[in-house]
Amino acid sequence: MISLYRPQATNLLRFLFLGLSTLALPSRAQVEMHVPAGLARLQAVEGEEVVLPVWYTLAGEVSSSQPWELPIVMWFLEQEGKDLNQVLAYINGVTSSKSGASLLYPMPSRNVSLLLQGLQEKDSGSYKCSVNVQDGQGIPRGHNSKTLELNVLVPPAPPSCHLLGVPRVGTNVTLSCQSPRSKPPAQYQWEKLSPSPQVFFAPFLDAIRGSLRLTNLSSSTSGLYVCRAHNEVGSAQCNVTLEVSTEPGAAVVAGAVVGTLVGLGLLAGLVLLYQRRGKAMEEPANDIKEDAIAPRTLPWPKGSDTISKNGTLSSVTSARALQPPHGPPRSGALTPMPSLSSQAQPSPTVPRTGGAHPQPISTCPGGVSSCALSRMGAVPVMLPAQSQAGSLV
Repeated sequence: MISLYRPQATNLLRFLFLGLSTLALPSRAQVEMHVPAGLARLQAVEGEEVVLPVWYTLAGEVSSSQPWELPIVMWFLEQEGKDLNQVLAYINGVTSSKSGASLLYPMPSRNVSLLLQGLQEKDSGSYKCSVNVQDGQGIPRGHNSKTLELNVLVPPAPPSCHLLGVPRVGTNVTLSCQSPRSKPPAQYQWEKLSPSPQVFFAPFLDAIRGSLRLTNLSSSTSGLYVCRAHNEVGSAQCNVTLEVSTEPGAAVVAGAVVGTLVGLGLLAGLVLLYQRRGKAMEEPANDIKEDAIAPRTLPWPKGSDTISKNGTLSSVTSARALQPPHGPPRSGALTPMPSLSSQAQPSPTVPRTGGAHPQPISTCPGGVSSCALSRMGAVPVMLPAQSQAGSLV
């Protein structure tokens, strides 16, 4: 019988002990999470550190740990378009975390603030702190969470300065400045340091794109120009030296040479055209075509014609002044006049001397000398001779 009831007594004592322990603990503790006012949204600079401040309390109790209280603390990072990322976990007295993340105070503690060191831009996002309170038996007694926003800012990286254009007197150039990395985007400011300080503003300055336009350059435009890229957390700068040249550019020289060559070509063309036009106007006045009609010969008396060997008429005397008519003319009839070509007699050959024109000499028997003809009132007539080719001699 004793052996029968001994197990029942043991179970009864165990039940009584558990009952007293349960009465000593709150049945369901209300966990409350706290964040300092104005620190739910934090900003930090890349490369530095930040503390995400969070602590918890149980409803109706002071902010101190109880002997039976065993918290489980977990921090998560939520980023848009990415999976939930666990940053830190404290479970059963063991802490595990990613590089640069740790709890600000040693556990167990109700202050579960997170310390992040060596921040990078990729650390921006929503940080969620979750706390589960358990008793010594591992029974959950309360749960709550809190979210904080962290934005990691990036100061402008050192910008690069460039000169666009050829700096010569009278031309335009653009100074360019751009930072490869900045959060928020950098603003740009150009200024001239030497030889005299000068600050530039719109419309010559584009503060968003970082460009500065310089127009109608002169020698006084030369100097040292500095670009400063800045945002709310930092700044960086670069510089460029502008030297305005007074010599003409290669393009100007090439243009002048080409223009000169073109002008000379046009002038030569005009001269050739003028010469051809002049020759075309002279040829019709000097040339007679082969098929042109010979000039009509004048009728002269037979015994009064004197013609040189080359066909040139030297002197002509009128037969009417030398010979009377042989008979009375018939009424109504015309006296025929022999032509020069059919009645002229060949004259003796006259030697040429040094290319001079031969002097006409009358050798006809019974002829009259040139002096006599002149006294009679005869007029010498020179007719151009016609060569075999048909041109005038």
